[in-house]
Amino acid sequence: MPGATRVRGTIDGGPLKGGAPRAVWQTLGADPRIVSATSAAGRLNERGRACHLVWNPLQGGIMQLIPILRAGRLLGVPEGLNQAPPPWPEGDVGRVPRQPAAGVPAPGGPMAGGTAPGQDAVLAAEANAEGRLCVQICVVAFAWQPFTSWPMTRLPQILNWLDSWGIPRRWPAGRPAAFPDGLTTPGVARLWARGGHFGASQVPDLPAAGPGAIDIDRLTGPGSGSGNPGRAAADEMRELDRYFDGEQTAAASALSRVG
Repeated sequence: MPGATRVRGTIDGGPLKGGAPRAVWQTLGADPRIVSATSAAGRLNERGRACHLVWNPLQGGIMQLIPILRAGRLLGVPEGLNQAPPPWPEGDVGRVPRQPAAGVPAPGGPMAGGTAPGQDAVLAAEANAEGRLCVQICVVAFAWQPFTSWPMTRLPQILNWLDSWGIPRRWPAGRPAAFPDGLTTPGVARLWARGGHFGASQVPDLPAAGPGAIDIDRLTGPGSGSGNPGRAAADEMRELDRYFDGEQTAAASALSRVG
């Protein structure tokens, strides 16, 4: 990204699988007045949790760990800078936990979610590699204190970069849930498949509380949000109706010519 400081990630999540491009916003559970983007990026690198961008909205620091055309390793791992992913089998860099083992507390406490390290049945968080782009943006902020209520220094540079790669400024799943409701709000696979912008709490099948109840219109511009998932679904149905109406009209026209 132009203007970002490059920090080489120690490991990424491998190649992307294709599909609609998307950006996922996540908070790191850190105070942006104290923790710099540089420090946060270093910690994520140490823990094997490379994402694409680390951004401190107060200080304006932007660090890039991995190329946009590679998958990240953030989704499915418990939130917080101190959380490490469980050990992966050698060469299987895309595997991260989805749910805690029965009777075993998840790392990071009861709010963290995820699978305990060392569990044999580690499920792959395919969401890390879904889409021809799946840009993971880690914000130095708290989920319970929406970062959109603070100054968002250098946000236009991030958005312009995402725009240049064709990620639409829309939120198919609407506004992310307020903390801690995101942990119990299941993502909708159909909305996820449309691409656009999402909070980590809106990714299907993965536990995440962040980024909290951020103001999506303030983040990506007025009118970019769907308002709610129901409206997004209604819009999608109208698009399908228009498509099938056009197909039926074309078929009727062809039949009349044949007759």
